Amino acid sequence: MDFLSDTVTLSRIQFALTAIFHVIFPILTTGMGIYLVVIEGLWLKTRNPDYYLHARFWAKFYVLNFGVGVATGIPLEFQFGTNWAPFSDAVGNFFGSVLGFEASWAFMLEAAFLGIMLFGWERVNPAIHYLSTILVAVGANLSVVFILTANSWMVTPAGGDLVDGKFMVTDYFQALFNPSAATSITHMFFATFETSLFVIGGISAWYILNDRHAAFFAKTLKLVLAITLIVAPLQIYMGHVSAELVYRYQPAKLAAMEAQWETSPAGKPADWTLLALPNKKTEKNDWEIRVPGALGYILEFKKNLSEPVLGLKEWKPENRPQALGLIYYSFRIMIGIGFFLAAMTLLTAVQWLRGKLSDENIAKQRWLMRAWMFSAPLGYIAVETGWIVRCTGRQPWTLYNKIRTVDSASLVPASNVLTSLICFAAVYALLFVSYLYFGSRIVRKGPNFDLPIPGVNVNQPAIDTTPGEFVPDERPVEAQQ
Repeated sequence: MDFLSDTVTLSRIQFALTAIFHVIFPILTTGMGIYLVVIEGLWLKTRNPDYYLHARFWAKFYVLNFGVGVATGIPLEFQFGTNWAPFSDAVGNFFGSVLGFEASWAFMLEAAFLGIMLFGWERVNPAIHYLSTILVAVGANLSVVFILTANSWMVTPAGGDLVDGKFMVTDYFQALFNPSAATSITHMFFATFETSLFVIGGISAWYILNDRHAAFFAKTLKLVLAITLIVAPLQIYMGHVSAELVYRYQPAKLAAMEAQWETSPAGKPADWTLLALPNKKTEKNDWEIRVPGALGYILEFKKNLSEPVLGLKEWKPENRPQALGLIYYSFRIMIGIGFFLAAMTLLTAVQWLRGKLSDENIAKQRWLMRAWMFSAPLGYIAVETGWIVRCTGRQPWTLYNKIRTVDSASLVPASNVLTSLICFAAVYALLFVSYLYFGSRIVRKGPNFDLPIPGVNVNQPAIDTTPGEFVPDERPVEAQQ
């Protein structure tokens, strides 16, 4: 229990807790924002009332995640001043400005138009409302751009150098467009979008499985499937591109990801360990399942490596990533989920081509609906494990190869950090229970089929008859009363 008296370790645990918890909510807002743009666009193009009711229903999940995301995101950024003040002081002239852009450009854009998106359906012109939905989605995803730009710069710092303990920017745009920025942003974009699609698909599958508005939610599931057929393979490809960047710029991290202790020289094939148990003390794997020559194909799509893959023994123990088991298995969980979700997409597409997703047959596909429900949280796990690999694999550096983590933490008593850590854990546990309660309440209540449809029947509500159908209430006024 020595870590309880170590300020640096406690600060890292606190930041990990708050970051892992916070990222749950922006994942859904960034991905679902794009989905809402698609669904509202379909409503405006076809005037099919189902698309309008879908937009109104899924927007409830958006605002729930937005609220909790704001509440948990602000304390996360404050820690750069409370727990990581030396780091902020050293890199604030660049790092702080990028985080400032995220708040003043991305968050403010999203927040400014969110009210119109939620409450402006019958108050503003449809084109203005659609523009608001687009700007909300742009704002949410612009946050991803700025956050990943800042984090990528920590991984591949560029645009200046440390002078007397402070990072002096000589080329601001070189720092912004650092070597890993574009790939990291794209990889995270597809990750949030794919996760959101499977959440939407999983919830839709729950309705279908429980025979609640099956035809209505079959539309959602098919739309999600059509988009995921494009997104899932692209995400796997971007994962490969990200691994190539690690190979080029973070060789110690790659060695930890692959539990590779010995160097594999250039011009020769390198083995890949499917599973292993790395041991820091003995500097070898206690056991492993090796695939001969596979690492070259994984990294470069060819047998022989063009560059060496350095083993962990190339670095002194204090300069290696420490949590080897966590990095190694988090990486494999992320990859496994990515391929599983792609396989789920392909399997569902086959069932669609066989006519099994028709309104008459979709409710009979109980095993497939259960599989979609099972898949709903997997994207979150993949994103979380990916961030664990990204940030833990960068250690022992905060700014890679320039500022060590031990030099980045604020010199505050460990007891203070422990107290705040316990408080964060308690409050976030309460927030999570509340989030699950309100989210499940939205699901249990279901769509509101009584909403008036703009341009169709403004003064009279719709009657929920056959799920998925919109029928205006054409009874006499006396009968309606």
